[in-house]
Amino acid sequence: MPDADASLDPTELGAYFALIEVSTLLKHTVEQQLRDAGDLSYVQFQLLATLGDAPKGSRRMTELADGVVYSRSGLTYQAGLLEKAGLVTRAGSAEDERAVVVTITAAGRDVLAAVFPGHIAVLRDLLFAPLTRSDVESLSAVLEKVRGHMRALPPRSAAPRRRRPKA
Repeated sequence: MPDADASLDPTELGAYFALIEVSTLLKHTVEQQLRDAGDLSYVQFQLLATLGDAPKGSRRMTELADGVVYSRSGLTYQAGLLEKAGLVTRAGSAEDERAVVVTITAAGRDVLAAVFPGHIAVLRDLLFAPLTRSDVESLSAVLEKVRGHMRALPPRSAAPRRRRPKA
């Protein structure tokens, strides 16, 4: 267990606050663009983009929850909204009767095509414009290292579910 009295040095603290602020500012602008261009939340966009990149346009709900780092119940709710909008379908898995598979529809692909140009423009304007190519490569390497470290922990879908005590 980490030492509770340990503190971050000024460089570590500065990096942490900069990461949080940049992440918050970028996510806010991205969310607004996604709402305006496709009436999507950020999580809905992540789900559609993940499915759009999948070889058959399908993924199991558990894989999606791990990939987008979202709760099972929250993901189920978001997938339900996308299904009502006709952007995805949900069905039982042929390989595992306990699993649910989500598949992007043609309408879902159309929405992705509508939001991607603006999404890319936001990323270029806010995130990449002040950086050189070398900066982007360094940022990518650092973030991939940190993501790999964090993802080495068991996925949230594998964690035991908290049970409410029986009354």
